[in-house]
Amino acid sequence: MEKSLSMIAKRTCLLTIMLVLSGCLRSRPEIIIVTQTSTPEAPAAMTDIFTATPAPLPADLIVPTPDSTLSTDVAALAQEYVVKPGDTLSIVAAAHGVSLDTLLAVNDLPNPDVIAVGQVIQLPEPPDQESRYFKIIPDSRLVRGPGSNTFDVSTFIRQQPGYVRRALDEVNGDILDAEQIVKRVSLEFSVDARLLLALLEYRAGWLSNPNPPEELETRPLGAEPSPLGFDRDGLYRQLSWAADQLNMGYYGWKYRQLTGVEFEAGDRLRFAAGLNAGTIGVQYMLSLFNDYATWQRETGPDGLYRTYVSLFGDPFENAVDPLVPPNLEQPSLTLPFDEDQIWFYTGGPHGGWGSGSAWSAVDFAPPDDLTGVSSSCYVSDYWATAVASGVIARTDDGVAVLDLDGDGDETTGWSILYLHLAADGRVTEGTTVREGDRIGRPSCEGGFSNGTHLHLARRYNGEWIPADCDVCAPEQRVPTLTLGGWTVDGLAGQEYQGFLVRGPESRVAEQGRLTADNLVSW
Repeated sequence: MEKSLSMIAKRTCLLTIMLVLSGCLRSRPEIIIVTQTSTPEAPAAMTDIFTATPAPLPADLIVPTPDSTLSTDVAALAQEYVVKPGDTLSIVAAAHGVSLDTLLAVNDLPNPDVIAVGQVIQLPEPPDQESRYFKIIPDSRLVRGPGSNTFDVSTFIRQQPGYVRRALDEVNGDILDAEQIVKRVSLEFSVDARLLLALLEYRAGWLSNPNPPEELETRPLGAEPSPLGFDRDGLYRQLSWAADQLNMGYYGWKYRQLTGVEFEAGDRLRFAAGLNAGTIGVQYMLSLFNDYATWQRETGPDGLYRTYVSLFGDPFENAVDPLVPPNLEQPSLTLPFDEDQIWFYTGGPHGGWGSGSAWSAVDFAPPDDLTGVSSSCYVSDYWATAVASGVIARTDDGVAVLDLDGDGDETTGWSILYLHLAADGRVTEGTTVREGDRIGRPSCEGGFSNGTHLHLARRYNGEWIPADCDVCAPEQRVPTLTLGGWTVDGLAGQEYQGFLVRGPESRVAEQGRLTADNLVSW
């Protein structure tokens, strides 16, 4: 009897490991979350915000980036939404730039906590008013793109008289200073460090004031704890939240049909025609802090823009437009493992780093024998390999970045992010690799993961490129991610869901190892 119970316990343990091994996390009902950063929620309105008073604007500012050609035809905006597997009302509301209360107000739902696949959700009428037509920043100064690596974060921070010079925060057990944290967040989210520093000064005076109020030392950008329980105290979490919200606006507008903003009092605006993605990213992020009247001021020439100019000069000088050229083509990429192996496709299109970024990443789990594994997090015996030839531009905690144009600069041309690679055996920075060379072994290291897997994402000129973009406007089309002949087919509005397709073959993004439907091979 004892032997039988022991065997049952072992089998139960193994089954549990197999179910979670792909690194998935269910953090809210009906939604599968497998990600390296926490899903952000909008904070409560911030009070007592520090506002810097910089010098007058120069008279010879450069003409801003050209107007966007992305359509803002109000008549073309969707009037209803059909519920898909995995949807919640909160997700539907966020995807359309409205609050949950506004969505509920236009739908007579017997139980708003229960919606069914195929159910039609009415969307509110598009706002009559547009946001301010004032370009705050070019795309290449929100994205950590070409030229971003010429800015010396270390020297700049050391020259400031404010609190930023002595601020410290604990990140994954290590004590880091502001210089290290700004660099880290900029690299992780692919957001330019100058914009992050300008926000720190504009919101909390961290660059100029050596002794900000205690509240602004703890929460310099005003992000309150998430309703889901995620703590946002400290510089790293505050900046990570801000970077993810900047990306949410940038990529949401460009690739996911985000059309406007809504304030707590119910004021709604659609983004002004002609604005660029960088400006919309800032408008969206600042809307989460403010009431309508304050936001109008802060998104104008006397708001964050003025602070940026006083610190770094005209943001439109030497801007790279467009960051992603029309008719961009993906180079040939193979599957990220050896030809004689079969891996598991465990995550469809999702955020490259945080859910705010473009859904540029997919996940694979290695085919390890789990009979001797006691945890869902372990170092795999299998190797992730180079999907193309190139140079390893950067390695970090769980990270290796493969630069495909060979110049070692991840902010120019195509680059591939490998995440959750174990430090032991991981390729070193500066190494030239050929297609199929070993990069590292999947684990739970780096970012966030609760199960061993490989997270793979694309960028071009620093911009996260969606793995699939069925809902993109024609002028924003990008090449679908294709690996060894397998093409990613995502589900619109459904992060982590979708398929890999190769001719008549199809594989579903499925967590775990209990089905053959997610087995992928060369």
